[in-house]
Amino acid sequence: MTNIVNSKNQKGQAVLIILLSLSVVLIIVLFIMSRSVTDISLSTKDENALRAFSAAEAGVERVLITGSGTGQLSIGDALFNASVTGFAEGATEVVYPISLKSGENATFWFSRLGETNVYTAPTVKYCWGDKNTTVDGLAPALEITTYYLEAGVYKVARATLDPNSSRASSNNFSAATNGTCTIDGQEFQFYSTIGLPSTGLQYATAKMLYNTTTAHKVAIDGNGLGFFPSQGQKIISDGSYGDANRKLEVFQLHPIAPPVFANAIFSATGITK
Repeated sequence: MTNIVNSKNQKGQAVLIILLSLSVVLIIVLFIMSRSVTDISLSTKDENALRAFSAAEAGVERVLITGSGTGQLSIGDALFNASVTGFAEGATEVVYPISLKSGENATFWFSRLGETNVYTAPTVKYCWGDKNTTVDGLAPALEITTYYLEAGVYKVARATLDPNSSRASSNNFSAATNGTCTIDGQEFQFYSTIGLPSTGLQYATAKMLYNTTTAHKVAIDGNGLGFFPSQGQKIISDGSYGDANRKLEVFQLHPIAPPVFANAIFSATGITK
């Protein structure tokens, strides 16, 4: 009788162990399946995002080739829609879209042939340097070169603005203000207002100095006194594929002569190859 009871207990324990083992195996299988489904889903999302980004790039390239917006077009199963506008056209303030290190230039246009917007205010405010930039040996100074036409002759006016007072004094630079300057919602650490030629104003270049390790942005503000012509083209392209959407914003600035040619203006003789 005892043997029969023990046999039944052993059978019951064996069934319980088998059920527990099956439960563990089932949990492992479900976990693996869940991970696989998640991985597939993530891979699909990544692939959709990549195709949407490629479609947005295709929109930008089409605008660069044709010079006009695209409307909604397809590339394979992906869609893109790109538009182009004049960058800062008719604005009273301009933030240069590229951060600059020492020796690099930004160009700001005050007038352009064929455009109705011409900046005629007597002054313009320059703002530069990321917010909370420390005034030390690497604090950026700004060299402004303004080009204008007077009595049929192209002329140049220069000013160098430096927030580092000791450096400005030793270099005979003009002192810049160390304080908050906000242009187009972006905050800058340094600013200075300079006078402009009264006639024939063309454009100006702003060269960063001293900031060899950190790039900073630069901007100009007309203080509501004048309107700038376009500074180039602003291209916005939206790409979509599946449930993914990607947007690209690209600036195509007006072409300018390489910086080396600026030296010819101050040369007593011509530049020879």
